[in-house]
Amino acid sequence: MAFNVAIDGPAGAGKSTIAKQLAKKMKFVYVDTGAMYRALAYYFLTQKIDPKDEASINAAVEHADVTIAYVEGEQQVLLNEENVNAYLRTEEVGNTASITSVYPAVRSKLVALQQKLAQTTDVIMDGRDIGTCVLPNAQVKVYLTASVATRAKRRYDELLAKGETADLGQIAADIEDRDYRDMHRELSPLKQAEDAVLVDSSDLTIEEVVAVIEKLVTERR
Repeated sequence: MAFNVAIDGPAGAGKSTIAKQLAKKMKFVYVDTGAMYRALAYYFLTQKIDPKDEASINAAVEHADVTIAYVEGEQQVLLNEENVNAYLRTEEVGNTASITSVYPAVRSKLVALQQKLAQTTDVIMDGRDIGTCVLPNAQVKVYLTASVATRAKRRYDELLAKGETADLGQIAADIEDRDYRDMHRELSPLKQAEDAVLVDSSDLTIEEVVAVIEKLVTERR
């Protein structure tokens, strides 16, 4: 039977970084569900579709195929067979994904793929509703969070490191707005599963968070 680890939490909490390191350490397959939603969001942007136009989004979904492939151990998100990893981490794509991920057509397209993979493979998935909706029977569930100030500073430093200009106050405002949307959306809102372990990464290093979750997995395998 496949062993599943679900890591949920708000934007910027470090879910992807932690999940990637944990998967590599434990030899699990890492599935970045957020990147899959971002890939669809990127597609909508390239098609110049208003993310608030649900009818147009629903129609466009039919022409977008999102899959995951591993090349030399690295995950690649493929949109219509093209590797789009390089385009997925912009603020515009992130905000578009937050808006469009609430649409049933978008969610059903991706959730089916994620669930199918988890049935036969030891996976670590991170997202907003993995433990509550996508993998409700996951053997380990973690709700990973951090303060808005911490998450904004991490994103700010990340953008500066890339040579981009950034406004810390605006980033914090965007994070708060995204949190509100994610937590109050009608379909599969962001929330901690009743059986999830809460981990606040505000004052923890990446290695310390990985160690906490690794211990949970080891105890339950």
